[in-house]
Amino acid sequence: MVDEKIWFITGASRGIGRAIAERALAAGDKVALVARGEDVSALADSLGAHCMACRADVSDADAVVAAVASVVERWGRVDVLVNNAGLHRGGRIGRIALDAWESVLDVNLKGAVNVIRAADPHLGEGAAIINIGAVVGFRGFPGDSAYAASKAGLAGLTRALAVEFASRGITVNLVIPGLVLTEMTGALSDKALEAMRQTIPLGRYGQPEEIAQVVDAVARARYMTGAFVPVDGGLMSSFGVPG
Repeated sequence: MVDEKIWFITGASRGIGRAIAERALAAGDKVALVARGEDVSALADSLGAHCMACRADVSDADAVVAAVASVVERWGRVDVLVNNAGLHRGGRIGRIALDAWESVLDVNLKGAVNVIRAADPHLGEGAAIINIGAVVGFRGFPGDSAYAASKAGLAGLTRALAVEFASRGITVNLVIPGLVLTEMTGALSDKALEAMRQTIPLGRYGQPEEIAQVVDAVARARYMTGAFVPVDGGLMSSFGVPG
């Protein structure tokens, strides 16, 4: 089909990444699911012939290059690149282990760079890069310095690359989910989740499918680049954080 897109989605075996993949497939596109776990292969098989699995840790540059190569060998190109893989390690700055800090940056920020560098030669005019940010990248939460630093870095990377790729007709945007109940947020206590819910103007958590809806729209928008797109129930607005 003429408008068919080839998606390369990291952290795609669950949560927001899986929801993005399922929406793209429903639109008739082809999707490469990129994840570290063995379960990604079974998931790809269950989603049909237009889906393929790529087992790779995004912090491993060589593994990412191999994953991109496998997609290009099968489908010829990459049209939409979604940097969704994420790692969270909490702890006050004086207590968080340095290796935990480095692991978060390796996955959330360096991992995105690894993916973009690997895909760069295979991105043509009309391609889209979508980085998945976080509200914590724009406002402070105690004990979240590593995750916040990684997501703030991803925001800066987005704007720099939006300018760098513009002459090639490639868009680069940041989608910023609010509080979405996924495996990552599952580690939070009910009390903490409820306290956070009460700060959301719309009064509820987001659903992975709601983030996927916006990611899909951003992927297909041609006159938007370098944009920060909150999908957070008004959370960033309530704290006066610019979008």
